[in-house]
Amino acid sequence: MKAGIHPEYRQVVFQDTSTGFKFLSGSTKYSEETIEWEDGNSYPLIRVEISSDSHPHYTGKQKHAAADGRIDRFRKKYGLKS
Repeated sequence: MKAGIHPEYRQVVFQDTSTGFKFLSGSTKYSEETIEWEDGNSYPLIRVEISSDSHPHYTGKQKHAAADGRIDRFRKKYGLKS
């Protein structure tokens, strides 16, 4: 690796803004805002809109659209009964 061209890799805290869930991870993201973590150290804080704590795929609150066939859509469009 060339010196001086890579961003600094360090530990940062990511916080889900919708649920308040926080987790510590390694990243090159930069933030002026800091937070004290459970281990007593201060880390940069990165706020994210969605994480595994709020994403529908991971929470099981995912909505599934009914996959109607062509005939069912035609009948529904023109108000026909089966």
